[in-house]
Amino acid sequence: MLFRSALVKHPETFEIGDGVFVGEHAFLQGRVEGRCVIGAHVWIGPQVFLDARDLDIEEFVGLGPGAKVLGSEHTGRPLDVPIVRTDLEIRPVRIRAWADIGVNAVILPGVTIGRGAIVGAGAVVTRDVPDFAVVAGVPAVFLKWRDGA
Repeated sequence: MLFRSALVKHPETFEIGDGVFVGEHAFLQGRVEGRCVIGAHVWIGPQVFLDARDLDIEEFVGLGPGAKVLGSEHTGRPLDVPIVRTDLEIRPVRIRAWADIGVNAVILPGVTIGRGAIVGAGAVVTRDVPDFAVVAGVPAVFLKWRDGA
């Protein structure tokens, strides 16, 4: 495992496999009651942000520079309270083996990225991505199946 100028908060909540690379200025934000499993040979690019509340990243996944994975969002309720003071809804995020997350892509809470799927640069993924699918855009939409799938 190679960490270069990265910050890991609550490392005790992480299980990290062999051969994981973490780029410079990446922030892996574990939570006291959270859980994060990062499989073998995952590549986490520079300036990646992982909100590791309930996160599984399987083996041989690539997260491009600046990618963000979010595990929670404010409910926004009740209306008479500032949004930042409302409860957080925590939902698991799963990134299956061989998937590739493009530069500056954002994966929102509750999403599963399928095995071998590709998420385009700058995409905002709001729903599950099937195995071997290619998605891109804001919000991310299906573009095509990977050749041979």
